[in-house]
Amino acid sequence: MDSIEATEEQPPTMEEILSWSRSFEKMMHSPEGRNVFSQFLRFEYSEENLLFWLACEGLKTETNRSAIDQKARIIYEDYVSILSPKEVSLDSRVRESIHHSLAEPSREMYEEAQLQIYTLMHRDSFPRFLNSSFYRELVDSKQSSSLDT
Repeated sequence: MDSIEATEEQPPTMEEILSWSRSFEKMMHSPEGRNVFSQFLRFEYSEENLLFWLACEGLKTETNRSAIDQKARIIYEDYVSILSPKEVSLDSRVRESIHHSLAEPSREMYEEAQLQIYTLMHRDSFPRFLNSSFYRELVDSKQSSSLDT
């Protein structure tokens, strides 16, 4: 699982959209792919998984010590704490490890949790996304627009 990099937002080509059906990673690296996947997850009431993953990606790129501390705590409060309405599904060992890491937060403290959520999205949400109207309508609209040109 590579980190995402800032990319220019250009409409995806038909080839790119179809490549998402073969590669979850390609879709996750595409701003448009993440956007339509996010809409699908919101519909399924599981958007917090992608939001958590993106927050962890943001933390990995942070270099300022106080910003790392602040972002790490916000991620914990928003997605790991059992009191959070956006709590993500993590096993107890990983949750406990994160809790201990809060004493000295680091950019890498969520890596194992992030991998668990990435795997969950890949194995659970992604297959449903590919069979959803969100993905089919995107493919259909791209096919229609390519026929018009």
